[in-house]
Amino acid sequence: MTVGHHTRGRPPARSAGRLPRAVLAAGLLAVLLGTGACGAGDSAVDRGTAASDDKAVVSGAERDGPAAARPAAGATSEAAPDTAAAVHVIRTATLDVEVTSVPKAVAAARATAEGAGGLVSEETTERLDGTHETSHLVLRVPQERYEGVLDELAGSGKLLTRTSAAKDVTGQVVDVESRIATQRASVARVRELMDKAGRLSDVVALEGELSSRQADLESLLAQQASLKDRTSLATITLELSEPYADGADPGDEDTGFLDALGGGWDAFVTTLRWITVAIGATAPFLAAVAVLLVLGRLLRRRLPRRRTQDRPPAPGAQAPPAP
Repeated sequence: MTVGHHTRGRPPARSAGRLPRAVLAAGLLAVLLGTGACGAGDSAVDRGTAASDDKAVVSGAERDGPAAARPAAGATSEAAPDTAAAVHVIRTATLDVEVTSVPKAVAAARATAEGAGGLVSEETTERLDGTHETSHLVLRVPQERYEGVLDELAGSGKLLTRTSAAKDVTGQVVDVESRIATQRASVARVRELMDKAGRLSDVVALEGELSSRQADLESLLAQQASLKDRTSLATITLELSEPYADGADPGDEDTGFLDALGGGWDAFVTTLRWITVAIGATAPFLAAVAVLLVLGRLLRRRLPRRRTQDRPPAPGAQAPPAP
């Protein structure tokens, strides 16, 4: 019995020795599984948080879309002045001023234009009589000094008339600049093709095309230069005149007897002159008509005589005596 007891007791001793190892293994496995579950849970939580944050951002953007777009629009509007094309305007004006001395007024106008950084592009002075003069000036002044120069010229004497005009050519300037850029790129492409061309016929054809495109480019450049000149410098046309001594224009005076007599004599002489010219022009035709009339009369006189001589005598009529 004792032996059997000892034999039966050994296995429980071995299972008791193995139990701690199983417990340790089970605990280690539980720790590992718990750590993995925690990590997975943390990552799931992080993903859920990120997704919720993304949803919040999207919903906020959808909810505040117009409001959120306002700063971008503001930024664009702030950058617009830098990228927008400048305004190009052609300004012209005409002044008719009555001054006491045309030469002095011309010198003053020239000094005003040159002092403003401009120039006198045209000047014509005419003396109507011994004491009266008029002058026609065309001044070119910078746009920023246009108003000041115009006011100064208008105040140089008695202002009779004043007209001004402004024409916006911004669209035309932008169009010409765009066409110039396109034409330059076209010329560059043709030149590249010429460098790659191997046959003489291709080179000749490309040279003709290049000449045509360069001519178009030069025309566009000339238009650009003209627009730049007219938009950078304003044009002022100034008419200067002097008053008459009695304050009235001699052309407005009443016509007297002597003036009427002189006008009638001039009309009479002019009429005689035109009559003489008309006679001289028609004289050859009149002479030819006169010659034809004389010849016609002579022929009429001779024809009846011949008819009388050739007519036979009537029966019973005596023959005319012989000579």
